Amino acid sequence: MSTVAAERAAKKAAKPATMAQALGRALRDSLAEDPTVHVLGEDVGVLGGVFRVTDGLTKEFGEDRCTDTPLAEAGILGTAVGMAMYGLRPVVEMQFDAFAYPAFEQLISHVARMRNRTQGAMPLPITVRVPYGGGIGGVEHHSDSSEAYYMATPGLHVVTPATVADAYGLLRASIASDDPVVFLEPKRLYWSKADWNPDAPQAVEPIGRAVVRRTGRSATLLTYGPSVPVCMEAAEAAVAEGWDLEVVDLRSLVPFDDETVAASVRRTGRAVVVHESNGFGGPGGEIAARVTERCFHHLEAPVLRVAGFDIPYPPPMLERHHLPGVDRILDAVARLQWEAGS
Repeated sequence: MSTVAAERAAKKAAKPATMAQALGRALRDSLAEDPTVHVLGEDVGVLGGVFRVTDGLTKEFGEDRCTDTPLAEAGILGTAVGMAMYGLRPVVEMQFDAFAYPAFEQLISHVARMRNRTQGAMPLPITVRVPYGGGIGGVEHHSDSSEAYYMATPGLHVVTPATVADAYGLLRASIASDDPVVFLEPKRLYWSKADWNPDAPQAVEPIGRAVVRRTGRSATLLTYGPSVPVCMEAAEAAVAEGWDLEVVDLRSLVPFDDETVAASVRRTGRAVVVHESNGFGGPGGEIAARVTERCFHHLEAPVLRVAGFDIPYPPPMLERHHLPGVDRILDAVARLQWEAGS
């Protein structure tokens, strides 16, 4: 079959799939291709996970490869450390973002440091899957955005997808990495859909590469994970105001793609960082600093941030006020125009 014919066949075979389904397929394909890959976590086995991402894996690969664990996050990650030290490639699921905190000591003291501690002799190829973020009406401990903690920990890679295709490709790349990866899965996007053929070759940039989701000239929106669709919506709404916004999906927070980000901001001269995490001490501060250092002479206004408020995650009825939305993003863009005197 010719390349063109193969592409047509793959496109014809594509059908709506959710991000959760793409993540599940990534786990299945990794388990099938590499016998050292093991999945473990609370309810990942018979139940198939709270969000059904691991549905069917125990039935297909057995309890030794997809294993239910006790409700003990520190023990789960500690077990994964031992598995990785003996040549396995564990994929750990933390059921909810804030449930991962009891395992933080293992992550900081061992997972992030082992490769450096052993001068490269003992990498720990562990993927820690963390459902994170709000927008699902969850209560406290079910909607945290904890990415700043992981970004601030040397030795960890931090990755978060925003599309169905990236959910598959980035998870496969994370599991294949010899460095430990914290893989942040936006809960509000688990049920987002896109036409996708799981049997077609999946093209995805390696970890550490951002992608421009929408080109524009007026300003750059720098975002990731659950805020990408919100920024795309804001960019469409901005057209009525005469603004042409570029949207950059970072995809990888560590390593960070300075090249793609700087190239975009130099073209537009303005930038807004958008994320659900709190503003003070959040990821946007580091991103804004990097942009300012590399693009200072191209900036026509200060780099602004649109973020969650500096409070513990609010009750479900209030989360729509807490999370960055289209209006708050457009307000920031309007301020950029005013500060630039245009």
